[in-house]
Amino acid sequence: MKDQRRERRLQKIFAQDGRTVIVACDHAGFMGTVKGLEKPGQLITSVKEAGVDAILTTKGIARAFSSELASLGLILRADGGASMRSPVMGNLSIVCSVDEACSLGAHAVICMGMIGFPEEPSSLHNLAELTEDGLRCGMPVMAEMLVKPKEGESVTPQDVGFAMRIGVELGADLIKASFARPVEDFRTALHACYRPVVVLGGEKAKDEREVLQGIADALEAGASGVAVGRNVWQHSNPAGICRALVALVHKGVSVDEAMKEIK
Repeated sequence: MKDQRRERRLQKIFAQDGRTVIVACDHAGFMGTVKGLEKPGQLITSVKEAGVDAILTTKGIARAFSSELASLGLILRADGGASMRSPVMGNLSIVCSVDEACSLGAHAVICMGMIGFPEEPSSLHNLAELTEDGLRCGMPVMAEMLVKPKEGESVTPQDVGFAMRIGVELGADLIKASFARPVEDFRTALHACYRPVVVLGGEKAKDEREVLQGIADALEAGASGVAVGRNVWQHSNPAGICRALVALVHKGVSVDEAMKEIK
C-alpha cells in the first residue's frame, strides 16, 4: 500500500509530467562562502520565477528563507560533518534528521553514497538509516550516488549504474547521479535502476550549450530531470539558464530552442 504522505511530498518535487528541475544550493554547507550563493533569498526568488520545481539546500537556508521557498519543492541535505578546509575528511554523519526535515517542511532529504571513496562505509550507513526513518515518517530519500572511476579513466555508464543500483537497494526513493556517455549505455543503466533518476549538473562549465546538450542526452536516455548547482547560480543569468532547463525538461524543446531562453 502506498504511503500517501510520501506520494504528496514527491508531487511537490516532480511536475505532472513526472519530471523535475531542481536547483542545488547546498554547497555552502561544505564550502563556506561561495560565489553565486551570497544572497540565497534573491537567488531562490529568481529561479522560482523562472519555473523550477524544487530547491536542494541546507537546513540553515530552509530556516532563514522559508517565505522565499514557499510553493517550491524542498529537498534538505541530511549529511555532512566536515568542511573543505578540514585536513581529514573523516566519516560522513547525519546533520539533519528526518524529524527535523519534517519540521522544516521538507519534501525529501538527500545524502551521499560515495562508492569507491574512503567515505563509502559511512555514507551507505547513513543512507540505510535515513531510508528507515523516512519510511516511518513518509519522507522520500534521495541518494546522491557518486562513484570513483579507475585511475586515469572517466566514469562510465556502467560505473554509474553500479552506484545507482546500490542506492535503490538501500531503499532510496530517487537517485541523483552523473550522466555518462554513450547514451545507449546510460539508458541500459537507467533501466536497471527502478527509481527515478535526476542527473547532476557537475562542475562549472565554460560552455552552456555543452551543459544543455548533456541534459538533453540524459533525458533522451530516460532520466527524470536534473539537479543543477554551479551552472545555475554561477551563470551570468541564473534565471535565463533555469528557463532553458525548464524548456528542455518540461517542454521537450531542442537545445537550440532552449538556448533562446538565455537572454
